[in-house]
Amino acid sequence: MRFATNLKFSLTKLSTLLSSRTLPFVLVGILGNTTALYYMAGANADDASSQTPPALNVEVAQLVPQAIRTWTRFSGRLTPVESAEIKPLVSGTIQQVLFEDGQVVQKDDPLFVIDPRPHQAQLQRAEAELSTAQSRARLARDELERARQLLANKLISQSVFDSAFNDDRVAQAAVQAAESAVQQARLNLEYAHIRSPIKGRVGRAELTVGNVVNASVNAPVLTTVVADDHLYAEFNVDENTYIQSVRHIQQQEKMPVHLTLAGDDGDNKKIYEGYIHAFDNRLDVASGTIRARAIFVNEDNALTPGMYANISLGTATTTEALLVPERAIGTNQNRKFVYVIDENNTVNYREVSLGGHYQAHRIILNGLQPGERIAVNSLSHLRPSTVVNPVTVSTLNQLAAQ
Repeated sequence: MRFATNLKFSLTKLSTLLSSRTLPFVLVGILGNTTALYYMAGANADDASSQTPPALNVEVAQLVPQAIRTWTRFSGRLTPVESAEIKPLVSGTIQQVLFEDGQVVQKDDPLFVIDPRPHQAQLQRAEAELSTAQSRARLARDELERARQLLANKLISQSVFDSAFNDDRVAQAAVQAAESAVQQARLNLEYAHIRSPIKGRVGRAELTVGNVVNASVNAPVLTTVVADDHLYAEFNVDENTYIQSVRHIQQQEKMPVHLTLAGDDGDNKKIYEGYIHAFDNRLDVASGTIRARAIFVNEDNALTPGMYANISLGTATTTEALLVPERAIGTNQNRKFVYVIDENNTVNYREVSLGGHYQAHRIILNGLQPGERIAVNSLSHLRPSTVVNPVTVSTLNQLAAQ
């Protein structure tokens, strides 16, 4: 602006002096003034370009070892702890169905009634045969006692005594057979009243009132009962995880297992807590895995056998580890890196080796030391050897919340 004003004044003065005899002297003065103004403007531009931009504000976190429990993730399926297929043990006509489909039943609750009258009649007949066998046995025992006395007085031969002794043995055996028949008849009468062998949720009735069933190897399934208060989650564990886990086999209940349902997504998904129940007795050579079974309490009755589930297996004890937020990790082809901010607030490129996941962080295996500061944002704007203005993020929980 100052340069333009001076230039305008010089041109005006030049126009008034064009006809003057002092024109040559005036031109020399104007040219000198113009040159001085040019150099003054260039000096001001150099001063403006010499000012450096302010340092970039970068959030940094100081690495502090954290006591964590590492988790390994698997896919599994829910299976019942107890289940029973209800089949008839006696033949007959279904007379009653005593449950509703999907009802929760207790152990020994009645489910079906097969017409008990034929089995009641069989019991009565068996009891009558038992009474007859007992009468014959008492008579045979009396005959044996008389034969023993007569033999002592030498009034009968040894063969007659032996015959009486044998009759007594046969009569006692007949009593035992009759008692067994009575017991079987009572069981058949009891089996006509079908009860739940376990506590659980009953399925639908496959056969209803009026159907005739036969007790045989191929007897039809009347219904099923599944215990749903506890459920197993079965999943395949790789060999390395199994080796690490089996060393804590005496502390199975201290090895936490978390379960989430495959269809239960979102921030409010339910997490079920359980523990390892058992490992299988052999490794599958084809897959290199071993079958594991964890047990869970069905707290909200939402778990059902057959569901797919996401399983997270935790270590029995906690370990010290360095954690880095996932957003602080960059990728350079197949390598992972972070930016370390040194004591001079200078950016340094550092390659790292990563371990497992923990919340929104990754475990650092190699490349970083406790106490170092790393950049947790603006990675795309950082370059090695540049100076930044670090803004400290104080805690791990603060990082996890962001």
